[in-house]
Amino acid sequence: MSQPPVAQPSVAQPPVAQPPVAQRRPVVRRHHGDEVVDEYEWLRDAEDPDTIAYLEAENAWAEQQTAHLADLREQIFEEIRSRTLETDLSVPVRHGDWWYYSRTVEGQQYAIRCRCPIGDVSSWDPPALEARSTIDDEQVLLDSNAEAEGHDFFSLGGFSLSDDDTLLAWSVDTVGDERYTIRVKDLRTGQLLPDTVTGTSGGVTWSADATHLFYTTVDDAWRPFRVWRHELGATGDDTLVHEETDERFFTGVGRTQSERYLVIGSSSKVTSEVRVLESDDPEGEFRIVLPRVSGVEYSLEHARLRGEDVFLLLHNRDALNFELVGVPVDGPYDDPTVLIPHRDDIRLEDVDVFARQLVVSYRSDAIARIAVTLLDDEAPNGLADPHEIDFGQELFTSGVGANAEWDQPLVRVGFGSFVTPATVYDYAVATGELILRKQAPVLGGYDPDDYEQHRSWATADDGTQVPVSIVCRAGTQRDGRSPALLYGYGSYEASMDPGMSVPRLSLLDRGFVFAIAHVRGGGELGRSWYEQGRLLHKKNTFTDFVAAARHLADEGWTSADRLIAEVGSAGGLLMGAVANLAPQAITGIVASVPFVDALTSILDPSLPLTVIEWDEWGDPLHDPDVYAYMKSYTPYENVAARDYPAILAVTSLHDTRVLFVEPAKWVARLRATATGDAPLLLKTEMNAGHGGVSGRYAAWRERAWELAWIIDTGTRHV
Repeated sequence: MSQPPVAQPSVAQPPVAQPPVAQRRPVVRRHHGDEVVDEYEWLRDAEDPDTIAYLEAENAWAEQQTAHLADLREQIFEEIRSRTLETDLSVPVRHGDWWYYSRTVEGQQYAIRCRCPIGDVSSWDPPALEARSTIDDEQVLLDSNAEAEGHDFFSLGGFSLSDDDTLLAWSVDTVGDERYTIRVKDLRTGQLLPDTVTGTSGGVTWSADATHLFYTTVDDAWRPFRVWRHELGATGDDTLVHEETDERFFTGVGRTQSERYLVIGSSSKVTSEVRVLESDDPEGEFRIVLPRVSGVEYSLEHARLRGEDVFLLLHNRDALNFELVGVPVDGPYDDPTVLIPHRDDIRLEDVDVFARQLVVSYRSDAIARIAVTLLDDEAPNGLADPHEIDFGQELFTSGVGANAEWDQPLVRVGFGSFVTPATVYDYAVATGELILRKQAPVLGGYDPDDYEQHRSWATADDGTQVPVSIVCRAGTQRDGRSPALLYGYGSYEASMDPGMSVPRLSLLDRGFVFAIAHVRGGGELGRSWYEQGRLLHKKNTFTDFVAAARHLADEGWTSADRLIAEVGSAGGLLMGAVANLAPQAITGIVASVPFVDALTSILDPSLPLTVIEWDEWGDPLHDPDVYAYMKSYTPYENVAARDYPAILAVTSLHDTRVLFVEPAKWVARLRATATGDAPLLLKTEMNAGHGGVSGRYAAWRERAWELAWIIDTGTRHV
């Protein structure tokens, strides 16, 4: 039996008496008549040996300051591992003549993607496969462990099968910079084809006849901006199909669920435009469906309604929470038929289209829900009344799963909650039956009745009611004595849903309460909830989080000296802002790849993704009001001589989304400015990107490292 990688002991180092102190090399930034001196901007240069030396010194300091947690870290890692079925199989998904699934094997970091032939073509019940047994006629399509061999980092990007299941195209990143190399395998022979495409953004899409591949590349700002067509077997240059010249827009390429159309989507944070082309005509010209209009978003799918081919457009023109309309595939597109009208209390998020049904994903009462509606030629608009899938819980999350066929009698869906492990169902469209296919096993005697979940509401400074989702051990007393971890995000209309986490059990079983503050800027309560937390309303995100923290203390779930806050990426901006705004409300902060020097980044159009972000935060380069507003809240700008909570900042050297320099500068300024004796730690992964380390065992160890710090910090006053 193979064994997982073990933690390697660090080479003994002499103790460091004092934390690192970054050199001060002042540079002056001038905008809109405002002059700012930045002593630590020099840390941006990853090629400067002094930068690397500083990061390594911070790593050494963080390791020394947490050395007493080594046993706890190892204990938590073993708890995660012991609760996880390390050798396992996913639920098979049917496509063509095959069942597709992935394996995980004890001791191996990455998944193995496989397939086996369909036996009874009339049955849609996936085969009952055993993870530790030999599977008849199994084919290994891609072993990511073999792909990752010899690399410190590995990420699988695209994984795309040709329509006839004979060719596989996939892409990998072995650095962490999110630039992927595409390769192709002939599944009939197992041979790699000579076709190799480097420097892509990850995704890969086949034409219907498998003669061409479509993919995207990024510009110097890491923005996917070009769509290319590669002819299989050709040795010349690939063909540029589309170039997005507006720096606010991403572009990407895919197929409709029916596989009949290729789709190029271009979108900013608030505007979109779609081009289509029949997938059996890969060398044809893409055509625009609806030209972009500022502030109007739409997505496209293909359906057959009442015997006619139509495009379904999910859009927000005069429909804040979106509505679904249909237009003929050949036009005109400016006289749509409304299929699902806009509602103020429901945010339509996505539509999955099949030959005989639609599956609508939407939000109501801050819960992600699913409804299925049959295509009905007798109905006035071609759709029967929708039926919401009832999962039997009040606080949960749900979503559409992997569905690879256009015409299928079942719909694969996923469900979970704080106390319910991730569960896979097939929904029988004809009967409404939910057929359980798999629930993620949690070993070690896990019993959901040992835990309880709640929904509470905090009152923000302006009187807005902010939902807070809570999970804890059953019977937890609300006497203010429990340590707690509060999570949030609040950007890009992203919703933080209540799902179960195996690593989180190591907190709950030690008496922690875990909560999510569904702050404005997220999408939990619809588009207006997002609008109230972006641009010149961004501070609502921060005050909502502070209100949630104080609410947990007021309700007796915890107290300020036992409460840890944790968020990452754009949520790291939230963490830094809260540290400045209400440092007394929490005792510790974990900020992962945190966006804490937001103003510097958003002022520089040459940096990755900056111009795209102007729709989210505003354009401080050209608008003095936005500049002043952002400067009033960005964490780095507002570090002051005050007592701060304990802070652990985690970043990655190769992160292309939130550059490592942001937390590096932030910690350097905090250490030079903050009063009090709360620990300030910076931990940099030197071989990883925005998502952190790669491989499941490495990720478990990384999470155990963070959880040990959270436990130690949250229980200092217990």
